Amino acid sequence: MDDLTGQVREFAEERDWQQFHTPKNLVMALAGEVGELVAEFQWLTPEQANAVMGDPEAGARVRAEVGDVMIYLTRLADVLGIDLREAAVTKLAEVAIRYPVDEVRGSATKR
Repeated sequence: MDDLTGQVREFAEERDWQQFHTPKNLVMALAGEVGELVAEFQWLTPEQANAVMGDPEAGARVRAEVGDVMIYLTRLADVLGIDLREAAVTKLAEVAIRYPVDEVRGSATKR
């Protein structure tokens, strides 16, 4: 993650874009990219969604949108001083407590 964070930071700095990379702007850009990813799956059946990466054109579009989401999320975390890996591991531990395996296995009910 550190390598990716550094690459994304350098990319922005080389273009003097850090001035535009406020948390608000980055969150809005991230939301836009997530919307573009959502659009790739809109109207697909579950079976089509599961097979999307098998279609060279659709798979390439999905891969590109996931890349955009990852770049903006990485940049946002960098600007805010959040360690993405630590945040994810901490969140996973919290969710594991809220959703114990023996109580929720096979259920999608939100707690």
